[in-house]
Amino acid sequence: MLGRRELSEAQVRQRLARRQHDREIIDATIERLREERSIDDARVAEAIARSQTSFRKRGKLRVRLQIERAGIAGDIARRVVDEVFADLDADHLLDAALARRLRPGDDIADDRTFNRLYRYLVAQGFEPDRVMALLRTRRLK
Repeated sequence: MLGRRELSEAQVRQRLARRQHDREIIDATIERLREERSIDDARVAEAIARSQTSFRKRGKLRVRLQIERAGIAGDIARRVVDEVFADLDADHLLDAALARRLRPGDDIADDRTFNRLYRYLVAQGFEPDRVMALLRTRRLK
């Protein structure tokens, strides 16, 4: 299970329960994996955060949500997201996310396109005020 990718403790528990293993066996297995450092929620959270920012170009809010969906505690998720985003240029990440939807050199020609891009970028986890500021700079007068 852990050979292909990092899994959180909650994900391992879920998969073992789905395979109908006894609760005591699951608890013992989780404890052994923790001792061997085969599962580490902080490490999993960092892997998720790095992949979400590097490949998917997602913002802070969406990255934290993805980490919490993996069953990782909110305090760990917040700490890891803050650490990862401290190393990143948030404006560059937002520009890259916009570039996925808007061709280079193109400007936003109408309100419909502006609103669509705004909704997309906010859904990707970027702060609404930063999104608005960026889109206004790309809007045709």
